[in-house]
Amino acid sequence: MKVYLDEDLSPGIAVLLRRRGVDATSAHEVGNSQLADGAQLHYATREDRAVVTRNVVDFLVLARDAVAANTAHAGIILIPSSFRGDEHRAMADAVVHALKPYPKGLDGVVLYVTRRQR
Repeated sequence: MKVYLDEDLSPGIAVLLRRRGVDATSAHEVGNSQLADGAQLHYATREDRAVVTRNVVDFLVLARDAVAANTAHAGIILIPSSFRGDEHRAMADAVVHALKPYPKGLDGVVLYVTRRQR
């Protein structure tokens, strides 16, 4: 599974995901920190990566617009505000768990992750 972290997430989360076997990169690592949300989604799709973001509202609009326009995306993983910005490990755990049922990728799928109970 390949994911791309939006600029609203720390590149440290990408490091944690890679340690868990996920092919992860971030907007910060590839120099895309100033791109608009639509451009972030377009970049992720072009790279065949599901975008991971805390920007739930805007990316839900982008997902709806993609359906309306019949355009593809490589997947959108939404991290809710119930995760604090510094909870990198919890976010990485939630993403890894959410990806398990999708070994072939998230083409066109929107996932809303939840906190893993320990």
